[in-house]
Amino acid sequence: MIENGKQVAIEYSVFSDDNVQIDSNVGKDPLIFLFGSHQILPALEEALRGLEVGDNKEVILNPEHAYGDVNPHAYKKVAAKMIPEDLRFEGALLVVSDEQFGEMLIRVANLEEEEVVLDFNHPLAGKTLKFNVKVIDIS
Repeated sequence: MIENGKQVAIEYSVFSDDNVQIDSNVGKDPLIFLFGSHQILPALEEALRGLEVGDNKEVILNPEHAYGDVNPHAYKKVAAKMIPEDLRFEGALLVVSDEQFGEMLIRVANLEEEEVVLDFNHPLAGKTLKFNVKVIDIS
């Protein structure tokens, strides 16, 4: 049974609220994590508590329990020349590494004449997520 301190292996698919698949590891290596250590979204982790090997569960997380609401203050204008030319389009994703925060994805929100508006929100901020989870192993 899944409980604190157990190593858990799961197979999952995650969908947006309009039922578009965002990610899945079905048919690939399972996601392995230490239960109770918050290596996955805490609300998802808690929803798995008590499950057994072979159990399936659908978990729906609203934004506040997933990646949060969209923060209107998480946008910043920068000079267009600061962004590589091949990434100067709406929706482009930039990967920035920082010693304190690790890797961050920053999305190009829109282009203005000489500036680019960057969105520092998590790409899934503001979205309700549906997870289909199957417990593969518990040890």
